Amino acid sequence: MAGAPEADESGQTASHAVSEDTLLSGLELVEHFAPAPTEGLRIAPFLDAIEAQAETADRTRSVSSEVVEAIRGTDFMRMSASRNIGGVEETMLHMGRELEAVAARCPSLAWCLWNHLCVFHLFVGSVGPEQQDFLTHIVTNGQWVSFPGGARSSVYGRVEGDQAILNGTGRWGTGARYADYCGVAFAITGDDGKPVRHPAPHGAAKSSLDIRFTILPTTTEGMKIDPSWDGAGLRASATDDVHYTDVPVNLSDCVAWFGANRAESLRTVPVVHHRYREDWVGISDLWLSFMAVGLVRRALAEAADAAGGRRVIIGGKMVDRPTVQVNFGRAASLLAAAAAATEAACNEVDRRIAAGVVPDEADYLRQMAVTTMAVEQLDEAMSLLHRTQGGTALREGGAFDRRYRDFRAMPVHINVHQDRVTHQLGRHLLGLELNPF
Repeated sequence: MAGAPEADESGQTASHAVSEDTLLSGLELVEHFAPAPTEGLRIAPFLDAIEAQAETADRTRSVSSEVVEAIRGTDFMRMSASRNIGGVEETMLHMGRELEAVAARCPSLAWCLWNHLCVFHLFVGSVGPEQQDFLTHIVTNGQWVSFPGGARSSVYGRVEGDQAILNGTGRWGTGARYADYCGVAFAITGDDGKPVRHPAPHGAAKSSLDIRFTILPTTTEGMKIDPSWDGAGLRASATDDVHYTDVPVNLSDCVAWFGANRAESLRTVPVVHHRYREDWVGISDLWLSFMAVGLVRRALAEAADAAGGRRVIIGGKMVDRPTVQVNFGRAASLLAAAAAATEAACNEVDRRIAAGVVPDEADYLRQMAVTTMAVEQLDEAMSLLHRTQGGTALREGGAFDRRYRDFRAMPVHINVHQDRVTHQLGRHLLGLELNPF
């Protein structure tokens, strides 16, 4: 019949012939299309062990202690520290690649390690050169840090002589139970127990609280880590509360906390190294985006492998459905676009650090905007994969269920949240004063 496809020697028509590429697994095909190199990664020796414990970590809500202790003390923990405080001074791009590899295997552990690298960068910029010896001690020992200072945190310091006595709770302390040190921001209170306020400067609308910051060992008497994280995803991230009960800190070990206007302040205050002129929130967005890339890449590969053996209700092959093919193709396209944008954003920051350029507001907003949109693309990719899994995924659970739950935490994290970032950028472009955060 005119136009009919010819048959090959096996009897198959040419349009249904099996190509050599289709013999590859979904993981191989996806990684060939969107490569995830692990060569040269400091975390590479631990990747198999990280993946092996991921399901158990999700179920028990705690990362394997053997894995935690294997990573503690390694150069991985020193990556965001500059060489003059004992670090390896790694590039933003390379650190993103490291976290990408971990997130593809155990997003909860990646979340904790991401938090450590981010908040250590924040700590160094906050305490400055006067605390260089203390920072060097943390780095050279490869120790782990956490910062329970998220929404609804409320810690107060009552001044007694040359000390402040801390009481209250710091919240959202990702990785706190695995950490050696926790940062704490607290408001100074007066004799009446009320927070002390600085007088409003000329032209300012209102006064400001006297807020200080210090770093404490997690073994400090009076500190209690409360395993309060009960989220649907990232179950082993230990994003817990830390309670302070009559904890004394030396005022000489504290610095003024400039959290609300940190990005602006870091452009002018003395810093240990030029890299700490970069604000930690923007950096955290770069790495969060890379973690999302790693997670989605693995989810795509696993979904592609699973699709080959699935059948639709009337018995046909799932992979023969045009909508399934379109959804996989679109998810892969979104993944590739997000990965490219994230890599470009990291390279921009790395070039700025290497050249000794101080970032301005546009630089800061641009790196957040690019990565926020990358995470939004990955959010759509995960939704497409969820659509192709259908009710079967809900019934069976398994790896995709875990990855889908874990991913939900990424686009809603406040640092990369689309509503916050695009609102700030819009105000900037319209010449309006930015909000404090």
